[in-house]
This record gives sequence, structure tokens and C-alpha cells, in this order.
Amino acid sequence: MDITLTELEEAINYWRSERPSAGEERALSPEVNALATAYALMIYNRRQTAPLAAFDQAAQQLIGKWRESRESRELRA
Repeated sequence: MDITLTELEEAINYWRSERPSAGEERALSPEVNALATAYALMIYNRRQTAPLAAFDQAAQQLIGKWRESRESRELRA
């Protein structure tokens, strides 16, 4: 299964709202940091889509949880 750059941005924004930056330095949460790394690699490689298998396990799980949340919200709408 693939993910688009736009979907990855949506997942990052979801996790930013779930786990906002913390501390005086406004450090990214581990969840956002994991997805930001995947996002940076897609940008660097000029990819609009990427297979989930290309991401580490943590990023894959976070994307999966985001997709579940999105589907749940769509069903309620």
C-alpha cells in the first residue's frame, strides 16, 4: 500500500494535534518526529507517493492509526 505526500502531511497534522510540541524548546513529539523524517525523505527524493514498506515500523504504525482515525471520523459524518 502506498501513501501520498498529501496524506502524509495530513497524518503529521493529526499527530501534531494529538501530541503537540512540548517544552520551552517546542520539541516535536516522537510521533511527529518519526513522520517528519519520512516526509523529509519523500521531499528530498521528489516523490509524490511512497510504499509504506519504505518507512520504518514506527512510521507505518502511526500512519495506520491515523488512517483508522480518519475512517472512523468519515463514518460518523
